[in-house]
Amino acid sequence: MNWITDKVLPKFKALVKKENSEEVLWIKCKSCDQMIFHKEHDSNLNVCKSCGYHDFMKIENRTKLLLDEETIENVKLNKIEDDPLDFKDLKKYSDRLKIARNKTNSYDAISIKYGLINKNPCVLLLFDFSFMGGSMGRSVGDAIIKAVDTAIEKNCALLIIPSSGGARMQEGILSLMQMPRSVVAIQKLKDKCLPYIVLLSNPTTGGVTASFAMLGDIHLAEPGAVIGFAGRRVIEETVKEKLPDDFQKSEYLLEHGMIDRVVERKNQKKEITQILDFFKSN
Repeated sequence: MNWITDKVLPKFKALVKKENSEEVLWIKCKSCDQMIFHKEHDSNLNVCKSCGYHDFMKIENRTKLLLDEETIENVKLNKIEDDPLDFKDLKKYSDRLKIARNKTNSYDAISIKYGLINKNPCVLLLFDFSFMGGSMGRSVGDAIIKAVDTAIEKNCALLIIPSSGGARMQEGILSLMQMPRSVVAIQKLKDKCLPYIVLLSNPTTGGVTASFAMLGDIHLAEPGAVIGFAGRRVIEETVKEKLPDDFQKSEYLLEHGMIDRVVERKNQKKEITQILDFFKSN
């Protein structure tokens, strides 16, 4: 037995791993590469003070940002069969789900909350991009339907905050079927004349953009968010032209009439409150 490799090395690795697992003190901005003290980043709602880049935000933090304290209720998601197609690429789809669930401590890429936004009742449906890129599978489709049904039951507005790469390839045609399912669900909400607001965050692309994400009564977007269907490279290769640098960014969509307003994260609750107050008074 080699006591160095069998005894000393494992203890050394454990020591190094323990030190590295401690709290990260600095974060590099994904846009301007500025080093940001993590507590400062958290206190500024994950927005870079140097360039204004809106980084990903955890569902829990975004929920606390928008919903009034002590009014937040979790709406439980229905569990379904994980892998009906028995899909496998480099890994089994069922294994990818296990990894994502352990990483995020969530059942899938979406969460439903209910609460008050400055005393206005609202169902809040949020995507988690860290769960398989926020991709839309059957569970996400079911969650959209449940969120709509909950809003109708409580006679209140629905606010969806997508952050997704689009349909979930591991579910094949079953994933694409969530596009018409979500459209039909949103129409049920509109038939009841209940407000439907979409706050587009980075990124919102693919089948999510091509379905429920662009059907809102009001479309808000975070600064710099990428919003579109096909990717920039695919479009450039198809049209054989160089696209503008800000193409598919939220500011570009605002300029071309695709969305109603670009709203910084710190102002979102106030903006949404004004919208809900308007709907309530009419």
